[in-house]
Amino acid sequence: MEKRNDEAASAYLPSFVIRAAFVIRHSSFVILIMSVLVVGSIAIDTVKTPVEEHSDLLGGSASYAALAASFFSPVRLVGVVGSDFPKSEFDFWRSRKIDTEGVQRVNGKTFRWSGEYSWDLNTRRTRSIDLNVFKEFKPELPETYRQTDFVLLANIEPSLQAHVLEQMKRPRFVVADTMDLWIETARSDLDELLRRVELLILNDSEAREMTKETSLIKAGRRIQKMGPAHVAIKKGEHGALLFGEGDRFFSCGAYPLEDIHDPTGAGDTFAGGMAGYLAGTVKKVHFNDLRKAMIYGSVLASFCVEAFSLERLRNLSLKEITKRYETFKLMSQFEVPPE
Repeated sequence: MEKRNDEAASAYLPSFVIRAAFVIRHSSFVILIMSVLVVGSIAIDTVKTPVEEHSDLLGGSASYAALAASFFSPVRLVGVVGSDFPKSEFDFWRSRKIDTEGVQRVNGKTFRWSGEYSWDLNTRRTRSIDLNVFKEFKPELPETYRQTDFVLLANIEPSLQAHVLEQMKRPRFVVADTMDLWIETARSDLDELLRRVELLILNDSEAREMTKETSLIKAGRRIQKMGPAHVAIKKGEHGALLFGEGDRFFSCGAYPLEDIHDPTGAGDTFAGGMAGYLAGTVKKVHFNDLRKAMIYGSVLASFCVEAFSLERLRNLSLKEITKRYETFKLMSQFEVPPE
């Protein structure tokens, strides 16, 4: 008997089991788990907030996305690091069933970024950026990666994202993340990429910049006309919007938090959570699957900001994720049975 793995089945099984295998057998069902390929930047960060400053932190879009995805599915990671990159991080990735065959280690220094957040943690400025080995990065996929069903093109240059797709053999579902820099400097490459992805993820200011629309509803629909069947627009502490085929639409809030320590990587975690959930639970993606994936992405992002770098995600359990997901559902209901 074969049954789709939904969030109930995910909650039933321990997180290490879900991450460890492609096929899970239970007395009443069989769960088929697909891998997700994640490509993006791997960096060493220095982050300063009004309260704290920390250096030599693991960062980069692929680092956050891969770890988030690993809660739901095996991950194949693609990126580049320098000779100064800690071996301990490779050991950690392996412990989370993140395949690192696609991570190039080359002579030189790893990509480094330093940023500082304002008092409300909603805006930041880049203090320094050193691309180092990432400057010459050209992702080359191992042969075993090329038939991966789900692909997450985390935030890197659109031409590199397209180069990855050119090496893939008919992936089932492609997710791409982007940012204002590529909208401003690589628009033609980005426009070409949009015709090859099923889901585009971007934030509200980027959606407005891309479309020149002030209304996010109009912006989402206009982006769909550029290629992707689905568009997810992140609104930070105000939640996210999801646009599907036809007039399908979904809006969710953000999980309320009293304390936020470091917003770095929250968007990448959101994208990784979405892609990982889809790869780990569905064979053919439907709009309702995307709705659930968006909630799981939001839940993981809410954990991410509770500590600097990936420290909260390193120690996170599936039980905690499931509990917050259930709380998210309760706080989103407006019709409840009488007590």
